[in-house]
Amino acid sequence: MRVRILRQESPDSSPYWQEFTYECSADQTVAGMLEEMNSLDDLKDAEGKKVPHIIWECSCLQGMCGACAMVINGQPALACETFIRNIKGDLITLEPLRKFPTIKDLAVDRSIIQEKLLQENAYIEEYKGSDSKEYDHQYLAGKCLKCGLCLEICPNYKGSRRFYGAAFANDCYLIETRSDVHKKDIKKSYDDHFAAGCSKSLACVDVCPMKIPTLASMAKMNRIK
Repeated sequence: MRVRILRQESPDSSPYWQEFTYECSADQTVAGMLEEMNSLDDLKDAEGKKVPHIIWECSCLQGMCGACAMVINGQPALACETFIRNIKGDLITLEPLRKFPTIKDLAVDRSIIQEKLLQENAYIEEYKGSDSKEYDHQYLAGKCLKCGLCLEICPNYKGSRRFYGAAFANDCYLIETRSDVHKKDIKKSYDDHFAAGCSKSLACVDVCPMKIPTLASMAKMNRIK
């Protein structure tokens, strides 16, 4: 298997491609492959040259934290949920998420997701009771990992601009139905920073590792006056 990785030494340096040759099992994940490559004392590229170990993020390795989000063969995905057997051909191409600043290699800075939530006071301060009919969807919306895959694939998300993306929309729904204290009007924040910029491509729904039905969150928020 050929493994081609877009590497970058620092946030200010230029990215470059580096290729490796790797023998792996079809039952292995991309995360497992990266772990095994980095376990080598001397990591060598396809030309036999010793190179630095690959920087990437991981935590649970079970699809529950979102840390290993990256672009795999052109598609945003979690490395721990992408199996070698599902990759067509003999080439694996790995890139960092493009819509976030690169820290090093495949590791990116996704802090802007939380910064925008704090900026809009989009967090639950005091819980309130809610209609039991909302419980199922509240559970689903609350599963968001803040992994950034929905923002990576979204045609409307441009980084730090006015549109905040699907993760913000789902949190707005949770706050509207579960929070008893609002420092700002969360519905107005939703309208300004999501509804006004969403073209409803629904690519976010397709790529979400937790399968959150964001369209349902949108429908519920749009009914609120």
